[in-house]
Amino acid sequence: MPVITLDGPFLSEEKKEKLVKEFTKIASQIINIPEETFVVFIKENPYENMAQGGILISEKLKHLNNQH
Repeated sequence: MPVITLDGPFLSEEKKEKLVKEFTKIASQIINIPEETFVVFIKENPYENMAQGGILISEKLKHLNNQH
């Protein structure tokens, strides 16, 4: 049973449904395994629990929002 895992920000249910469908479809085509065998995990993380370049994503977003 192949597993696909996405770690990322909170997503709407609509976006999750689309991601799961597309991930499964493409992986099935590439690996040539039936879609029914795939399991997809979506791990949602708040922006204050993620960082890039040593800076919390929540801080980067604050700076971007203050520039507008």
